[in-house]
Amino acid sequence: MPEDKTSSRKPLRVAFLLADRFTLSAFANFVDVLRLAGDDADKSRPILCEWSVLSGDMSPIRSSCGVRVQPDRRVRNAGSYDYIVVVGGLIGDQSALDAELTAFLRARAQEGTALVGLCTGVFVLYEEGLLQGYRCCVSWFHHQDFIDRFDSETPVADQLFVVDRNRLTCSGGHGTSHLAAFLVQRHIGLSAATKSLNIMMVDAAFSGERPQPGQQLTRRAKDPVVKRTILRMQQNIEFPKSIEDLADDMDIARRTLERRFMTDLGRSPQKIYVELRLDRAMLRLRETEDSIAEIAMACGFCDAPHLSRTMKAERGSTPAQYRKAQGAIASALTPEPAPLSE
Repeated sequence: MPEDKTSSRKPLRVAFLLADRFTLSAFANFVDVLRLAGDDADKSRPILCEWSVLSGDMSPIRSSCGVRVQPDRRVRNAGSYDYIVVVGGLIGDQSALDAELTAFLRARAQEGTALVGLCTGVFVLYEEGLLQGYRCCVSWFHHQDFIDRFDSETPVADQLFVVDRNRLTCSGGHGTSHLAAFLVQRHIGLSAATKSLNIMMVDAAFSGERPQPGQQLTRRAKDPVVKRTILRMQQNIEFPKSIEDLADDMDIARRTLERRFMTDLGRSPQKIYVELRLDRAMLRLRETEDSIAEIAMACGFCDAPHLSRTMKAERGSTPAQYRKAQGAIASALTPEPAPLSE
């Protein structure tokens, strides 16, 4: 980012640490809110906010889609910032940031600088020991990945973002624009935050408690409590929670939860939960060679006969019949190999 030498210290200063194969949309949505907060005549200048992409060696940083971003400055020449934002990427076994960047991150945390994790950036912060004792937010899509890696933690996976003192974590996607707007509003004002989002064709800023967009059923739901409950169901497929426990999670009575489901979707939470588990089972029947017993257990059914009875009653075929039919469809759609020319 070119420096604006005509202005003094900006009200909001942000540094980005981009993981290898970082999520481009999470970074772009966040930084565009900063740009548009003070944009004048569409010149994309850092008028009210200052942002820099830091790196160790100034090599272009590869995003998960292949687009590369050129850093602005070396981390050893980093200035003073209000927030250090870590943008995560694909989940792998190797460290997402090199040793120089992680040392910088820990040093700034020790000094009291606020840290932000976008998308899987929360994994990086947690691996570096920088989220212990803080609530943190992950996407419902990565919820299981997180608890598999950090089995002592229970992240928030039914909100857009979470602010806990000087740690801010976000589920990713368009949620990063709403977190950026939250920071713009905090440091500059509501009008600047609203302006940024409106230029990005977003009607209004969402609070962190806003439910995350999920799969088809979640998007169809209008009631925020119903949305959050469905997301909680999606996170607990293998070991389904009772409706009473789900109601407790939402801090409402069971009958209230059931009434809100019927009003919003015309079906009980029990019915919706079975549909979600059947959807997951049918996906695995199509895309894996796992046994029916294995799929049944992984999708919250007691055993293969239980899955077969439920699927026959709800979807009209048993798992074996469904898998056979899917195989026949795949065979019919596979083109015949071209004859070898002599």
